[in-house]
Amino acid sequence: MSAPLVQAIQARLRATRYVDLSTPFKVAGVEFAFTGAMRGIEGRALDLILLVDTTTGDFGDRDGLRVRQRVEALSRALDVTASRFVVTVILAGAVLTEGIEALSETCRVLQVEGVPLDDQGKPADAGAVLQLDDRIRVLLPLTLPVAVGETTDGAGPAMVQLIKALPAGTNKELLEAAMSASSDGEQAVTDAVASVIMRTLQQDTGEK
Repeated sequence: MSAPLVQAIQARLRATRYVDLSTPFKVAGVEFAFTGAMRGIEGRALDLILLVDTTTGDFGDRDGLRVRQRVEALSRALDVTASRFVVTVILAGAVLTEGIEALSETCRVLQVEGVPLDDQGKPADAGAVLQLDDRIRVLLPLTLPVAVGETTDGAGPAMVQLIKALPAGTNKELLEAAMSASSDGEQAVTDAVASVIMRTLQQDTGEK
């Protein structure tokens, strides 16, 4: 069974539209075993996430050189199949040093350690949630702070600054639709914008 930290990472990624892959799995006829594997859907469909449990050391995961060799072998197998997957390795637990610097030349490497968990294996408090998110931020949807007001010096919340940077004639309905859908990913934004454009065209042509 995976360590609690690995399970906490998986739960966080599942909440942001990643799904589990069975492991071990085969690529180009070669079997690869990892503590966990996940992939994105929709706008993240090309993301392949590999979880390496450096605390329990399953599959030799306490040995940085063995981890690197396994990931490099997977990378070569993906190349053989002309796969477009972008590989991210998450090292969960103890820090590995040997071989990890070279591994970062093959794929994206994220280190998650020291996140306090409660007795249910979840981040212990809001600070722990933020700490976990910070470690895997590149995999999470972009969120902007909710605008709480405008300032006169141009230093307001990110959403306010974005709106200010748009041309004065920007369609308000289009903007609101895109902003509302932004937390659900690229495809959701595309669909929302297309829906607004379609309604506008129907109104202009008198269609129902």
